[in-house]
Amino acid sequence: MTSWLFQEAALRPKSDRQTRDPTATQKRILAAAKHEFAKNGLGGARVDSIAARAKSNKRMLYHYFGNKEDLFTRTLEDAYGAFRTAEAALELEKDDPVTALRRLMSFTFNYYLANPEFITLVNSENLHKARHIKTSRVMDEMNRPFVARMQLLLARGVQDGVFRRDLDTVQILITVAGLGFHYLNNRHTGAFVYGRDLMSVEALKERAQFNISAILRIICKPEILEKTGI
Repeated sequence: MTSWLFQEAALRPKSDRQTRDPTATQKRILAAAKHEFAKNGLGGARVDSIAARAKSNKRMLYHYFGNKEDLFTRTLEDAYGAFRTAEAALELEKDDPVTALRRLMSFTFNYYLANPEFITLVNSENLHKARHIKTSRVMDEMNRPFVARMQLLLARGVQDGVFRRDLDTVQILITVAGLGFHYLNNRHTGAFVYGRDLMSVEALKERAQFNISAILRIICKPEILEKTGI
């Protein structure tokens, strides 16, 4: 046991040996990995750059995360986990269904806006046909509650007589994500094609409101739309 402890200590850079905090080291590596993978993708990311940014070294990175592919998987898990945690903190079950839907749409768009690395990481994983998250042991556990919350929200809306009955939960979730994701993911090409600054303060406010109105028009009964003036 003593020999193993000395061996691990030797792997650590001076700053890590001083703090003796493996959790903090792993957090720094994950933060650095998110930056590097979002900037350069899995293929272009360099382990040396990640280790340097994390103020660690390659040996410690491999010690904690195995290899670059495994680190990419952990980075995706960390990114999705942060998103789902923030989403759960909304406690939408405490709101009436229409208010909950408004808040969810606003949160989703603003989260993408504040966390552009999330968008690029998801894009990168799609290029790899989701092979990393398919092997994840925790990704399904993170996403099941997310789907269940939407099912509950839609069911409450139907029960209250404000949502349509013929709604598919997965289609709604794809739309909730897609309305903001597509806009921000294509902001540069979109600005050129449409001849409009899509990232100005006014443009973002307009888009955020459009997203809310669009999802409500899809989900709410026509009479509710007329009553609320949507």
